Amino acid sequence: MNRNWLPLVLIPAIALAALPLLPSLPTWATLTVAGLAMGMMIFMMASGLTLVFGLMDVMNFAHGAFISVGAYAGASVLLLMKPAMQAPSLGANLSAMVPGVLAAMALAGALGWFFERVVVRPVYGDHLKQILVTTGGLIVCEQLIHVVWGPDLIPLPRPASFTGSFLIGDAAIERYRMLAVLVGLVVFGTMWLVLNRTKLGLLIRAGVENIEMVESLGYRIRRVFVAVFVAGSALAGLGGVMWAMYQESLTAGMGMQVMVVIFIVIIIGGLGSVGGCFVGALLVGLIANYIGYVAPKLALGSNILLMVLILLWRPRGLYPVGK
Repeated sequence: MNRNWLPLVLIPAIALAALPLLPSLPTWATLTVAGLAMGMMIFMMASGLTLVFGLMDVMNFAHGAFISVGAYAGASVLLLMKPAMQAPSLGANLSAMVPGVLAAMALAGALGWFFERVVVRPVYGDHLKQILVTTGGLIVCEQLIHVVWGPDLIPLPRPASFTGSFLIGDAAIERYRMLAVLVGLVVFGTMWLVLNRTKLGLLIRAGVENIEMVESLGYRIRRVFVAVFVAGSALAGLGGVMWAMYQESLTAGMGMQVMVVIFIVIIIGGLGSVGGCFVGALLVGLIANYIGYVAPKLALGSNILLMVLILLWRPRGLYPVGK
């Protein structure tokens, strides 16, 4: 019997289980939206890594560098367009945010291309060497960020239209968190459509199963995999600039700081599964917000506990690739 719907039930089940533990319905609604928004931003940062691992079998610990570089590239554009960011007009805010996001994705994607060509390609098929060289690359990139942008924390105010909250009944919902939920849904929907409803997605999935067969049919699948690596890096840049605006600041180590959570999400979802990554990110975001409110001292260990429970239930993750 197919039980692939069961992991999806976990999201509303956890949300409903948290309701009696919270003092009021508005508090529950606020924490739920905050958890979903946090989960969406984690998904944006993690989706590129799970895509690369699932399709290319690459353990890329330098993924945190793509997040940080994307955040700094986007912040540089946003700070240059500060008047448009502070304007009360939604159109003016978007005229600054769109170039900022594109700059983040472009620079992170370019860095990903360089990493694939120079750092990762010589160690394909050797996970230990991949871990060592990509970790070294992460450290080098972090130091280069210090050289280019400086070592100090950089404040990054949110756009005026997405600052503050609005009320739904008695529940206060932050505007920026709603934006994060919307962007996360668009990213997930686009990835799902490309992988499951296009010829490119068919080629990628076929290449994962049997790369020699696909190449014998005349397709240069290795070039497609390079494009996947670049796309995964660009998604990390998108997640990085969204996370920086969420925190309203950025540092060179911000990518490394979220890598533990990203790996937890990927393991929970199933290595290489985009859908599993999406569900896992939402679960992590909700649990972190609920536990952080009810029992703050347990918040740091809540993600580890969630991972242990999920793996006891499904040892290969919620949606393992190739199942």
